[in-house]
This record gives sequence, structure tokens and C-alpha cells, in this order.
Amino acid sequence: MLTTGQNHAQLHGTLERHDNVLSDDEKWKIVLSRDDRFDGDFVFAVRSTRIYCRPSCPARRPGKQQVAFFPGSIEAEQSGFRPCHRCQPRETEPSSRAKLLDQVCRYIEANLRGKLSLAILSRQAGLSPYHFQRTFKKVLGISPREYVKARRLARMKRFLRNGETVNSSLYNAGFSSRSRVYENVPGGLGVNPGEFRRGGEGLQIRYSIIDSPLGRLLVAATERGVCGVCIGDSDAFVENSLAEDYPSAILHRSDEEMKEWTRAFANYFDGDPLAVNLPLDVKATVFQSRVWKIIQSIPFGKTTTYSKIAKQLGEPEASRAVARACATNPVALVIPCHRVIGKDSSLRGYRWGIERKLALLKLEQTANPDAIQK
Repeated sequence: MLTTGQNHAQLHGTLERHDNVLSDDEKWKIVLSRDDRFDGDFVFAVRSTRIYCRPSCPARRPGKQQVAFFPGSIEAEQSGFRPCHRCQPRETEPSSRAKLLDQVCRYIEANLRGKLSLAILSRQAGLSPYHFQRTFKKVLGISPREYVKARRLARMKRFLRNGETVNSSLYNAGFSSRSRVYENVPGGLGVNPGEFRRGGEGLQIRYSIIDSPLGRLLVAATERGVCGVCIGDSDAFVENSLAEDYPSAILHRSDEEMKEWTRAFANYFDGDPLAVNLPLDVKATVFQSRVWKIIQSIPFGKTTTYSKIAKQLGEPEASRAVARACATNPVALVIPCHRVIGKDSSLRGYRWGIERKLALLKLEQTANPDAIQK
């Protein structure tokens, strides 16, 4: 039998030569070496006991002929296997792989002004560039490059809020040129850096507030489309929610000008689905955009799960990243993230409160009695 070190060397050499899906033989070597860096990439099940485990499970290994491999817990349980009580493959606590990436993220945060190439970051993780890229995206839902850009944008926002010049802010955040940050504006900044430095000064945002079964509902829009939907118990609460993002913007309440927008939401509460082509002016990362597009395709009155969306994205282990995309959705109801629930039918979180999420689901299923939760 190969030693653990020989297993790692041989397997990682294979991965670096072939950027493809692991073969069963490669998975078996990982299981034999109990390599916890692959926890979350797949599970292995034992036919004789009908139990499935993480690759790192400390239990004694069965014969290879007794083992079947599955992409994750869902597929293993659909095939009749039960989760192991020792390694708890369904456990949500951070794995050693997630902890490793947390260290890399801290390194990124401390070195945003330096070079942060894939080669440099993979060396920090002690992994091959291919395996590091694959692991990073599986855990966080975005690539290392996208994460670095997002952190630099976040740092630039802080500098701008503190009154620094645009040029000073972008260079201190780690961007090598002005063109670099403008390339990223559509994915994360929302307005151009000069506007953001002034808290949205000069940006025209109209809004209106209407009553709804959920409380007071604010709909905000730029000239391009809806940019915010806030729900709360009072006008002050929803107005403050909008003002937090645009402290110096021109926020103008205009119930008459916004009547066409608010009518669509009022009709929704009367049982009519919101138009899927309602114009939006929201900014998102590539991953958020993909998640939100799937959410908008969920039929009125029906639901899906975080894990199902992750599978549709081709990232079956990215359920947490999907949940984060739901939590950052700025336009409730238009992007109906309330239709996304846990695989155990639990409601999980909702920015405007679990009670409102439940009320929305009941409203839609009452308006569409033929809808079946799935």
C-alpha cells in the first residue's frame, strides 16, 4: 500500500496533468489517505453498511469493491445511504479546507496592494494552482480573481467614504490603474467612483412608499430601472434603509412619478405575478447574477432549494454561496428570493424577516392553489 505522502504526491501529480473530474481510482486513493482537503468534493458510501462518509472519515476502510462514490450528501441519500455519525458528512461546521481558505483570504486582505496571482495564492494554500482554484470556487462560489477584485473594491469604497481622492483611493486599494477599477464598476461599485466618494452626490433616485400586507414597502428607481425594494414597519425604517447606500444622493419621494412602478407591486399583493421583464438597475458579481437569474425563473407560487440552485449552477457544494447571494438581493419580490428554502423545507433566513417570508409564500400559494412545493 502507498504511504500517505506517496498518495498525495501521486494524486496531486495526476491533478496537475489532467484538469478534469476525479476518477474512481483517484477518489479511492484520497479515501485511503483520509485527505481532508477533498471533503466536500465527493462522499464515499459503503454498500454493506448502507452508510456514506467524508473522504477524511477516521473509520476503518472497507474493501474497494464495497465502495460507491457520489458527488454529495443529496445523491448518496437519494440512493438509500445514511450519513456517518463519526464524520458527519452533512455537518455545516467549517471543514479544514474552509479554514485553509480563510487563512488565504486573510492573506489577501493584508496584501491587497501587492501582486495576488493564482500562483502566489496557491503557494500560500500549499496546493497546486488547479486544485486551489477549484477548491476556492467550490467553497466561496467565486474565483480567487473575482474575490481579490471584490476586496479591492470594498477597500476603495472605504477610502472614498473617508474623503480621499479617486486616484489615491484606487491605488491604495491595489488597482494598478484607473481603467482597472472602471472595468469592475458593473460588478460591484454601483456608481462611478467619483459619485461614490460623494455618497452618491448628484445621483437622482426617486422612490415611493405604499402600504402592503407585509407593512410599508418602498420602491426606488433610477432612470434605468428599479434599484431598491425595502420592507419595514414604518416609513422611517424603509427610507433609512435606502439612505444607508446613498447618504448624499438626491432621494426624492414622488408617489405620482412612481405610480407605474408601485402599481405593479400592489397588483402582486392582489395575486398577480410581477412582470419578469421589469427593468432593473442593480449591480452584481457574476455569481450573484447567475443565482438571481435562476431565482427569477422560479414560477409564482412554487419554491426551490439552495442546494438545487447550486446544482443548476454546476456547483453542487455551493449552497452557502447561493444563500449569500439571496441575502444580498437588493430588490425583494422582483428577484423573489423568498421562494428559496432549505432542503428540509425550513425557511432559513430572509433579510426582511422570516415572518414576511412565510407570509409571501402563503400569499402566492393561495393565489395559485395548483402550485406544489418542490
